[in-house]
Amino acid sequence: MGEHSAEDDSATKGRAGTIATPRPVTYITWTALALMTVSSVASLRPAPTMAVYGLACVFLYVLPAILFLIPTSLVSAELASGWSGGVYRWVTEGISPNMGFAAAWHQFAMTIFYYPTLLSFVASTLAYVIDPDLASNGVFTAVVIIVVYWSGVLLALRGGIGVIAKLASSGVLIGTLIPGALLVLLGIIYLLQGNPSAAPMTGGHLLPAWTGIASVVLIVSNFGAYSGMEMNAVHVNELKEPAKQFPRAMFVAVALVLVILILPPLAISWVVPSDQISLTAGVMQAIEVVFAHFGLQWLVPLIGLAIVIASLAGFMTWLSGPSRSLLLVARDGGYLPPYLQKTNKAGVQQNILVVQGWVTTVLALLFALVPAVSNAYWIFMTITTSVYLLVYLWLFIAAYRLRKIAPDHPRGYRAPALPLLCAVGFLSSIAAIAISFVPPSQFGSGSPWVFVAIVGGGILLLGLIIPAALIAFRKPSWHLPVETEGEKA
Repeated sequence: MGEHSAEDDSATKGRAGTIATPRPVTYITWTALALMTVSSVASLRPAPTMAVYGLACVFLYVLPAILFLIPTSLVSAELASGWSGGVYRWVTEGISPNMGFAAAWHQFAMTIFYYPTLLSFVASTLAYVIDPDLASNGVFTAVVIIVVYWSGVLLALRGGIGVIAKLASSGVLIGTLIPGALLVLLGIIYLLQGNPSAAPMTGGHLLPAWTGIASVVLIVSNFGAYSGMEMNAVHVNELKEPAKQFPRAMFVAVALVLVILILPPLAISWVVPSDQISLTAGVMQAIEVVFAHFGLQWLVPLIGLAIVIASLAGFMTWLSGPSRSLLLVARDGGYLPPYLQKTNKAGVQQNILVVQGWVTTVLALLFALVPAVSNAYWIFMTITTSVYLLVYLWLFIAAYRLRKIAPDHPRGYRAPALPLLCAVGFLSSIAAIAISFVPPSQFGSGSPWVFVAIVGGGILLLGLIIPAALIAFRKPSWHLPVETEGEKA
């Protein structure tokens, strides 16, 4: 993969070797970039997880924002402004091609457990549209996960992902911002009417109560909540003044993301006691209680349907991205067997999606077999976060090495104090992965060793064993052209 810089855009080669007409540069405003970042990161899905901590959720969101979100955003901006191609290219240039593949694999592998957690949230929310008692029914949750995933695959194979992706931004507004704002607004009115908060809101509760390390282990989920910030760094060269505007956009985005992530959990903690909050259905629990208090329970199914639509739009946009990237990376370096590189006439990576679908089906069945749905949800969410955090380990190492080995390479933006940012981000990611092995207090009476075995096994299998095996056993015959008939890279 050749180097790319801002100068390369002045003239590009066509397929026949002729000089293509230069395309005018289309700039975006820093405020637009900030809002794009907010829409890709902020979600109501993690709200119940943090609501169990009440006022302490403020600390548990702000701390990882400082230690992880800001370093990731600024470091990714420098990499994106100097090297096109995303994480695979950055890690390939900064470490090695094999580690570049490992990073691309980790981005994809994260979705294996991400889909069951996202779709379990869809199932519990949909239950409040049909029958709230179904929210804690593992069989219902499993059926929804399986049906929705395979429906998404069928739509994707027909080339329908692009249509759904265009609805994603509207879904964020309809299914995230509006329901979240309504929940917070009515929650505030609920308190102003003299109703007591279910969780203490005094200064002494700003920090989580210390009852052992398990009392704060849920902080690892907040690193996962911030994952994906590096994706918007690719737009850094579309700003007129990247050095000034990108940091401004990121700090505004961080502030807005914190507001969206913190206020809904607080609203939930005001109306639902912590020992009654479901990790999958907590949002709808709070909406039902608050709306019923104001005689608006007729709106609950509509709000639930809006959240479901937003989640499905997000699911469809995620369904294609990581698996598509893995396909192109695999063809570039011959890292996957030809069977998994096969595409259909629409150019969709059909076999990757199908194989992932069978794994998702097996995981969904765990929701029907594990006694508490919330336990399975937390296990999957922990594995998802930890596997994705591996990507950031390689990203921070690559950024540090590229500053050393390619100091004069053109960059539209240079992160301030990059060695410090890389060190803080790297150590924070390591700490979060380590914490993920400690069962949270919400895990209940389940054996901690079972939790450690499942989480550790998932991370080991997806994070090390599979990518190492693919690298070790790849063959020259696995190297296929990046473009095939019916497909555009």
